[in-house]
Amino acid sequence: MAGQCNATFDHLARALGNFTCQDAPAVIHLRNPFELSNWTLPVLELMMVAGAVLALVYSIRRLRSDGDPTNLALWLATVIYLFFIEIPLYFPNVFGVQDQLGVVFAHNAFTVQFLFERLPLYIVALYPAVITLAFEIVRSLGVFRDRGIIVGAICVGFVHHCCYEVFDQLGPQLRWWAWNTDNPLDHPTLASVPMSSVYIFATLGPIVVTVLVMLLVGRKANSGRSFTGLSLTWRTVAAGALVPVGVALLSIPSSLFGGEKPNTTAQAIVYSIELVVVALIAVPVLVSQWSKLCAGDDASRRPNEFVRVFGPVYLVVLAALWASALPAYFAAVRGITADGTPVGNVAYAAASFVVAALAVISVAKSDTRRSATVPAVERH
Repeated sequence: MAGQCNATFDHLARALGNFTCQDAPAVIHLRNPFELSNWTLPVLELMMVAGAVLALVYSIRRLRSDGDPTNLALWLATVIYLFFIEIPLYFPNVFGVQDQLGVVFAHNAFTVQFLFERLPLYIVALYPAVITLAFEIVRSLGVFRDRGIIVGAICVGFVHHCCYEVFDQLGPQLRWWAWNTDNPLDHPTLASVPMSSVYIFATLGPIVVTVLVMLLVGRKANSGRSFTGLSLTWRTVAAGALVPVGVALLSIPSSLFGGEKPNTTAQAIVYSIELVVVALIAVPVLVSQWSKLCAGDDASRRPNEFVRVFGPVYLVVLAALWASALPAYFAAVRGITADGTPVGNVAYAAASFVVAALAVISVAKSDTRRSATVPAVERH
């Protein structure tokens, strides 16, 4: 791909892990996991890939045991969404959007890299793993069944946001990726993390993909409709491909203050309001649904197997990685560690961790009085 290695990306790559996009393999590059730039990279990679595999196995089991393809459609749609939304960010010059986007960020070099070192395998795994975790928490609490698709999707976005920000606020410090701070699109920020990531990637994207999958697949599956392979395929592809359109439309409020001379203060206010609105909708609903389960109002309650396994693994691994980063975090001067990496917002990450942990606990604990006698899990 001619001209794929521009100077800005190459500079970010060399600063991250002393690698370059010059003469990088076009398809795949494999490295020794013990020779990466720091030990946290293969740990993160292994956890995310394992989560994606577990999510895929769980999705196939739900299709086979319950005849419900919604989880599988969601898993695949998130990967399609990943390629539609991230590839133009990696190669803006190839897609003719260099002037509009520029170089937004660069990933470090992990064990498995695709597309001229731009796309690590763990990023491909991250999307379905974490969105499935958030979706299953919300589904198992009966939100889709009791409150409908839109409210359910907003709850998915909120739970995903909390899970994601534990990861998002840590990545720059541990050199998992680097934001291009010279790019106006990467401002305003929450500590070192652009608020566009905090809202669009962590919250809005999961909301949109959930709405699309539920409208095209989940709602029909819940009514007892079966799908042919072709029908399920086009619905899944459409759901993933339309996510960037939905994200672009719903990002208009913040984009009104963008352009060549963006008003970052106004953008920060808009992002903050949007996040507060999502929380104000999601929190009361999630608490109410959890209270119903705890009161025994839902006879179909039983622990969610995927959440019970991957939820604690995700939180424990990220907690350990945060613990390893805290000494450098607290020794940082003006937000920069002694290694020259920017720190995230530990208070925001801690609050997100607490909410994510409560969400995992809400559907991971078993109720032995009912789970032994009730064989089925509620659908949506």
